[in-house]
Amino acid sequence: MITGGGTGIGLGIAMAMQDAGASVVLTGRRIDVLEQAVAYLAGKAVYEQGDVSDLASLPGLVKKIEEEQGPIDILVNNAGINMKKNALEVTDEEFQRIVHTNLNGVFALSREVGKYMQTRKAGVIINITSMAAMYGLPLVAAYAASKTAVLGLTRTMASDLAPFGIRVNAIAPGFIESEMTRKALDADPPRKKRALDRTPMGIMGQPEDIGFAAVYLASDAAKFVTGVNLPVDGGNSIGF
Repeated sequence: MITGGGTGIGLGIAMAMQDAGASVVLTGRRIDVLEQAVAYLAGKAVYEQGDVSDLASLPGLVKKIEEEQGPIDILVNNAGINMKKNALEVTDEEFQRIVHTNLNGVFALSREVGKYMQTRKAGVIINITSMAAMYGLPLVAAYAASKTAVLGLTRTMASDLAPFGIRVNAIAPGFIESEMTRKALDADPPRKKRALDRTPMGIMGQPEDIGFAAVYLASDAAKFVTGVNLPVDGGNSIGF
């Protein structure tokens, strides 16, 4: 199950998972985008419309997928929203909207899927964090707060769920060529230059790069790995 799986990083993860042999369920708010993604994948992928910010709907969404598509062995919490604005100009409503989707939705969905995984004594949850959870990025106070909180949630849930055979990890994408990143950087060329100058490899990553990392974390190759935050960033997090 991949939230926000219709575009960008979510679609890249779906492609990699499907290529590795997984049956993929994409979720998102826009049916037209999900239909296009499933057609593009042209494999075992299906979709279920769902909004992670609608917390009350999540138990029903998980139940439907479990009953109609089969057990959710892997959950990828990819859906998220962003906003570029000076911290002093962010309203309470704007801050809460981003934290609600990026943090509250991740927790609520992980809890619901985790209940099913607990009964099977097996499962993998992968959260998507950000470079904004690793160092200070300007103009994204709400986003950075939400993604830093997801990192803490990853570590705590990894500890709580380990006795039930459930591993919880995170991936911190660097600057990846996705719709969200493109909007943010194309509107601010100096910011884009700073991002690439800080990245030792000097290029932006592709959505499938995050997909390859997700396949690793979901696989038995990572059976002794839990609670980590894996940067996939071309060296951005250690660049100068």
